Amino acid sequence: MKKFKFPNLYLKSIRTTLLGVFIIVLIFLAGYAFGYKGYVATYDPYPKVTIDRALPDDKKELNFNLFWKVWDTVEKQYFDKNKIIPSNMVYGSIAGMVSAIGDPYTVFLPPTDNKVVQEDLQGSFDGIGIQIGFKGIRLAVIAPIPGSPAEKAGLLAGDYIVGIVDEQKKIDTITSGMSLPDAVQIIRGPKGSKVKLLIMRDESEAITEYEVTRDSIDVPSITLDFVGENENIAHISILKFVEETKSEWDSAVVDILKNPDVKGIIVDVRNNPGGYMQGAVDLASDFLEVGDIAVIEENSGGRKENFKVEMLGRLRNQKTLVLINKGSASASEILAGALRDNKKIKLVGDVSFGKGTIQDSQQIDGGAGLHITIARWLTPSGFWVNEGGLVPDVKVEENTETEADEQLQKAIEMFNNNEL
Repeated sequence: MKKFKFPNLYLKSIRTTLLGVFIIVLIFLAGYAFGYKGYVATYDPYPKVTIDRALPDDKKELNFNLFWKVWDTVEKQYFDKNKIIPSNMVYGSIAGMVSAIGDPYTVFLPPTDNKVVQEDLQGSFDGIGIQIGFKGIRLAVIAPIPGSPAEKAGLLAGDYIVGIVDEQKKIDTITSGMSLPDAVQIIRGPKGSKVKLLIMRDESEAITEYEVTRDSIDVPSITLDFVGENENIAHISILKFVEETKSEWDSAVVDILKNPDVKGIIVDVRNNPGGYMQGAVDLASDFLEVGDIAVIEENSGGRKENFKVEMLGRLRNQKTLVLINKGSASASEILAGALRDNKKIKLVGDVSFGKGTIQDSQQIDGGAGLHITIARWLTPSGFWVNEGGLVPDVKVEENTETEADEQLQKAIEMFNNNEL
């Protein structure tokens, strides 16, 4: 590690911007808040774009004169010709066209962004193993993954990332004004390669350089521990719904069932942004009866399809509570809603995010991705979470000024007092 100082003017700017609180946390190694039907894409790192100004026969009535007038003007007059990259301009045009619909979940992703989404949904990638987000408007470490290169290098939750250096990529930049996707692209890289993070800790003036060697990161989607005074309450956290979630869930269920002292289960989907819809149905089925409706899918024509339980639930006789908060979205809300509507299982915590649409994710030429909202989903009782999210039966707000987990503590208290 190297320690050095930035100019006083820059440090003053940093200290000013660090005074904010967490406005938004976007975890780059977690699943996105999409309710996916499910797909796997391939990725071409060097896509080529062929520009053909001929209009398809069924689009002859559309006037593209303005588009090409702007294109030609930019191409002719913009002073930095190195920044005029036709493929990027085409991708930007397509992204703008899709965003004009006004649905934040219907998006076009260029190959590089689509690759990140696919890696997240697959649950593994090459990187250093940290969750990053914004503290105020500054890039910060939310938490290093236990056992990851980042943790081994000494990075801590709350560290401010003020600069990133990657000599192989020929990148040496401060993070002021950097977007989260841009930071992700720089920090991630092939196994064995190195990246340097310039870290400021506790708003001190010292800047410390941490050099981290990237490795293959396998992020678990399920964690299990036993809580309570006698450690007889299974606390199972579902972090996201990705390809490996079902197998990890099955392993955790076996560990619960072989523990004779377990008196109940706390299902924790806090800060779970979602993922594959079928994953939520699969996990919900372990608590429900055969034939119970886990979720209802409604298409644009109003046709509804019921997704029913087809297996004998292994945990259907266990006393259960569910923890939710504002970060519980999409598939995590499907799971929580199914358990409450069918089994009257109580939800504890804060109002959920409220994301009740389903996306079909398609691979486009060159490794790009198109995510289209194709339907909405309803809880078994017919409730659409977009109309306010899931309201908990027992509302408990987290106190950000303490290190205690008030919501988990409340769930444990409810088990002890038999308030289920």
